[in-house]
Amino acid sequence: MRYRIRHITEYKYADRVSYCYNLAHMTPRTTGRQTCHTSRVEASPIAVSGHLREDYFGNTAFHFEIQKPHRELVITATSEVETRPQTGGISLDMGLTCAEVLRQMRNPATGDVLLAREYQMDSAMIKAAPELKAFAEDLFEPDRPLLNAVSALTDRIFTEFEYSPLATTIATPLSEVMASRKGVCQDFAHLQIACLRSLGFAAKYVSGYIETLPPEGQEKMVGADATHAWLSVYSPEEGWFEFDPTNNTMAGEQHIITAWGRDFYDVTPLRGVIFGGGTDPVMGVSVDVARI
Repeated sequence: MRYRIRHITEYKYADRVSYCYNLAHMTPRTTGRQTCHTSRVEASPIAVSGHLREDYFGNTAFHFEIQKPHRELVITATSEVETRPQTGGISLDMGLTCAEVLRQMRNPATGDVLLAREYQMDSAMIKAAPELKAFAEDLFEPDRPLLNAVSALTDRIFTEFEYSPLATTIATPLSEVMASRKGVCQDFAHLQIACLRSLGFAAKYVSGYIETLPPEGQEKMVGADATHAWLSVYSPEEGWFEFDPTNNTMAGEQHIITAWGRDFYDVTPLRGVIFGGGTDPVMGVSVDVARI
């Protein structure tokens, strides 16, 4: 599937901003199941300096600064991406068992396994905890294929938790998400990663976009698509596999990757430092994912 993506982020400030420095993760990755053909990130007011670099996780990071006084900042990212199915014909009922995956993770025989162990560790926003292990442990029987167990955990989160945009913020801890049983895609991805890490598996946070389709008979609204989050779990000898607990599915061609890391903090679409601006800036986000 080939897509054209337009992602607009707008900030409006109560007072004048004299200077700002920003970091954006808005350039889609090229991976085994995805090719980024073109990508451009633009700022208004125009940035006086900006440069692209590859960050620690291999994502494209765009650093830019604006020195012109302004009360409004608009960042527009446009890309063309081609996606492919991720599984390569692997069945959820095939592959390494949970016990074999844990054995190989404890005794890494290759560089890939050793590198994946980084994603077993706690990170800034995801901490292993006994209650998270208990929530998932019964699904990960030793002889069960890992991917089958991860799919079952995906279904459990989808079934037992309610999608509620007003229930959480970026800073809401997983303990509160567990207690309320409500959240958004970021929360559900963090939750599933935390469960997997608590059990000893390697899992990373994936940030990107997802194509949405309007109800039958209705036209698609401009800006109706969304930034999205899901996760990827590692199986030695087999690689990384992406699951989306918000939609109870493995990630498919409609899932477009911009960046991955240990958690949301590593791959925030846009963050920065401003001088001035007053309090409570108003932010708006519009995303269009169109097939071409």
